Amino acid sequence: MSGAKADKAPVDLVHQNAIHVETVRKELRTLRLHTHFSLSPHKKLHPIQDKPMSKKPQEVDIEDSDFITAFHTARLEPTKKYTHPQTESQAIGWISTPLIVSDRSDRRFHFHRQGSDVSKYMETASRFLK
Repeated sequence: MSGAKADKAPVDLVHQNAIHVETVRKELRTLRLHTHFSLSPHKKLHPIQDKPMSKKPQEVDIEDSDFITAFHTARLEPTKKYTHPQTESQAIGWISTPLIVSDRSDRRFHFHRQGSDVSKYMETASRFLK
């Protein structure tokens, strides 16, 4: 134990400064300046009404088409928003179209519900017992 600590040199101020400079350089590389701000399309809107006794007329807001499209896009299903699954859990069931066309007349794949006299009697009896 003490041999491992003796092998490791203490970190001096020069090394700490180099680590700090490298961290700042990495942060500045991924920094993006956002200048366009808008309401989040992921949250529901709750408009605030004017006071009931106020004299000034209510102003009609001009619709922002970019916000409306972003709002509707945020509420779409993931398969309509993205071309491929964004997470591993979305990959399960991403392709939901059936592999073959369902043909109800083909008796190999479709088994009709069959009833006998006994099953019809028990179905009727269970309705009355409830």
